[in-house]
Amino acid sequence: MTRAPDPTPAPSRLTDRKRAAILDAAIAEFRATGYEATSMDRIAASAGVSKRTVYNHFPGKDALFAQILETMLERAHAQADRPYRPDAPLRAQLLDVVRAKLRMIHEADFIDLARVALAACMHSPDLARDMMARLGTREAGLVTWIRAAADDGRLDIADPAFAATQLESLIKGVAFWPQLTLGQPPLGKARQNVVADEAVDMFLARYG
Repeated sequence: MTRAPDPTPAPSRLTDRKRAAILDAAIAEFRATGYEATSMDRIAASAGVSKRTVYNHFPGKDALFAQILETMLERAHAQADRPYRPDAPLRAQLLDVVRAKLRMIHEADFIDLARVALAACMHSPDLARDMMARLGTREAGLVTWIRAAADDGRLDIADPAFAATQLESLIKGVAFWPQLTLGQPPLGKARQNVVADEAVDMFLARYG
């Protein structure tokens, strides 16, 4: 069972090390058993800490899971976000953005935890609203890129947020949702490149 890579240096304080151990253990438990079957007791045992320690860091399972998704999204979108460059070719820039997103959503931790999140949200409307709000915030990087290109006169777009949603749909309709909901295998590198090329060309044919 692999664990999510930690993008930050190993914590030096004992309390930080315990928090990191709790998060790692929770990721492994959620991936292995799903949201409903995972308990704070199991997480504490797996992390090698007391249940009181787990609750000192996180008030409940919802908060712990939300923190895991927040950390995962921060890491993933930090890898995928690209600043708009007015001096660089438009298609090459957008293609780089799309390919980075494809790499992100093909990480094992990302798809596994997304599957856990989907199942959890079906049982908890409050959690679903919270997760959608977090996801919407993390998708803002693409909107920012599209808005910058539009402001620079290189894209003819009146609603950057809607255009970003369209581009996301072109990508995830092939490379995310079938894998998440239907159990289809992840796309290979060559197929990812085809999806990226087609999505970018369709987007630019409409807005370029």
